[in-house]
Amino acid sequence: MKSIYLSILVILSFVSVATSQSKFNQFLKPSDSLNKPRRNAIAMSQAALGSLTLVALDQLWYADFERSKFRTTNDNSQWLQMDKLGHVYSGYQLSRVGAETLNWAGVTKKDQLIYGSALGLGFLTAVEVFDGFSQEWGFSWGDMLANAGGTGLYVGQELLWDEQRIALKYSFSRTEFAPQNPDKLGAGLSEEFLKDYNGQTYWLSFNINSFLKTEFIPNWLNFAVGYGANGMLTGKDDTILFPNQDRYRQFYLSLDIDLTRIQTNSNFLKTLFSVFNTIKVPMPTLEFNGKNGVKAHYIYF
Repeated sequence: MKSIYLSILVILSFVSVATSQSKFNQFLKPSDSLNKPRRNAIAMSQAALGSLTLVALDQLWYADFERSKFRTTNDNSQWLQMDKLGHVYSGYQLSRVGAETLNWAGVTKKDQLIYGSALGLGFLTAVEVFDGFSQEWGFSWGDMLANAGGTGLYVGQELLWDEQRIALKYSFSRTEFAPQNPDKLGAGLSEEFLKDYNGQTYWLSFNINSFLKTEFIPNWLNFAVGYGANGMLTGKDDTILFPNQDRYRQFYLSLDIDLTRIQTNSNFLKTLFSVFNTIKVPMPTLEFNGKNGVKAHYIYF
């Protein structure tokens, strides 16, 4: 779950860098041509933020666990693959942020995709290497594949359509499971938001008009397909420590809003919409799972 926490931290930090320097609408407007001071500021701030985050991660996270020689691990069967979707989400969002900040500096589209994707994938690779030297985890090729998949989802759409028709989003609600194993699932809302896979849902949010080109459907309306899992107290089905686990997958159909397609002349609002477009808007939802069949939610978070 480190990957989600780090991606959210980086997204918010980049936005704060851009908005704290000026409140003027013009400052937040993307440059029509290469703005070298902006580009240099972005490069320096990203390098500094990435380095400081990795140093802090090494001291605050990995220092609590025994170090080891570099080792690999196969954790692809754990958490019903919810952790892998977290890596896909992080790769996608960090690549998107990297490209959008370079767009603000007037960098060419080609360089946005090259260096923006390098930001997300490079940062997550460094975190995975840290895992490789930890006795607690180990370097996971499954995680690396998921990281690359998230980056590929962003870059592929830009190359194919020159826009993001399919957004990868996240939603969360608290569950009854975290108090049963707070060491793994988190103690308190701030930790549960990142660690409790039972409360997380990952969404592919399709912009309807990007595909159908209708005149009667709002441009901001999306159709979303979600995946989640429930009944998990540990990564694997540990029936010795937790004999009553009832693990099952969940699939969702819902509507969503693409905040970036809401028309506004305010560059501040555009920036804000871009940040919050990482989160699925609560909407009526249909849930399908092997335990309860079909379940309707008036509003699903």
